[in-house]
Amino acid sequence: MNVNEIAKTLEELAPLAHAEDFDNVGLLVGDPNMEVNGVLVTLDTLENVVDEAIEKKSNLIVSFHPIIFKGLKRLTGSNYVERVVLKAIANNIAIYSMHTALDNSKMGVNAKICEVLGIKNPEILIPRAKSIKKLTTYAPNADAEKIKLALFSAGAGEIGKYSNCSYSVEGTGSFKAENDANPSIGKVGELHFEQETQINVIYSFEKEKRILKTLFEAHPYEEVAYEVLTLENTNQDLGMGMIGTLENEMSEKDFLLSAKERMNASVVRHSKLLGNKVRKVAVLGGSGAFAIGAAKKAGADIYVTADLKYHDFYQAENQLVVADIGHFETEQFTKDLLVDYLTKKIPNFAVSLSESITNPIKYL
Repeated sequence: MNVNEIAKTLEELAPLAHAEDFDNVGLLVGDPNMEVNGVLVTLDTLENVVDEAIEKKSNLIVSFHPIIFKGLKRLTGSNYVERVVLKAIANNIAIYSMHTALDNSKMGVNAKICEVLGIKNPEILIPRAKSIKKLTTYAPNADAEKIKLALFSAGAGEIGKYSNCSYSVEGTGSFKAENDANPSIGKVGELHFEQETQINVIYSFEKEKRILKTLFEAHPYEEVAYEVLTLENTNQDLGMGMIGTLENEMSEKDFLLSAKERMNASVVRHSKLLGNKVRKVAVLGGSGAFAIGAAKKAGADIYVTADLKYHDFYQAENQLVVADIGHFETEQFTKDLLVDYLTKKIPNFAVSLSESITNPIKYL
């Protein structure tokens, strides 16, 4: 397999279009057509990780965090970012990053945290708005079913756990083919009336190019009439954070001690304990202060995240317990998630888990 083929496999799990606008994801270093000998999965791409890839003869590093986040103006090896890029290029190693594309995936970072913490039936904490689109098109009645099936095969009509969803209305369409037109139905210069079906389907925004291409290929008309609208509906399968329930309720202290052990955290910083039982838990890997309000609104008893500042803890406002277990700690199991995913998707291919510890924070 080449780099591009493996990238497409990863994008089935976390499409790059799902990444946040500020992010830098995808292939950051290397030739997309290079044949891959082995994949090394890591949380961060540091110099010791590149050394590990060289030792393991893995010429593709799949990294959660992007080593290139801001623009590079020079490559002189003056800092760790430049040194990593130079070493990767010198050893013909490609680097691919997923970051917030995987954060936003329903099967990504936060799903893994829920698994480790024993949180059941997780749902997206902050579903993404304006990521669902609606396509309306018009077709001769005889062609409507064929067009719908083609659109479904391209990924349209998926709502939660349901697929092949559409709504159709029959009516009468009219058109007049002008000079130089080549109508499949009707004659040039004559007003034509056709019994047509209005087809309505929704889809996730990143599928638009493929869906429109499919529509134009499947439709019999020379000029296809269609409308695309961006909906206000939130996407229940896409967004930041997750919230779910524990199988058995626990005291706040017992839950925090359990989370500390399960997440291999050296320290747990938290807001005031309220003396409540914990049943509903929200999580968000990495820097999650922005989602405290969402966790409160969702009725979470505890919200587990990282990188909270002093004043962030005040936002708990005696409505829930806010816990910071560390940035690395919330995301560390992402490596295992990706190795498991690639191993299942590409069996009999060399995929290895990086043994390098990349956490820059140490504790006394």
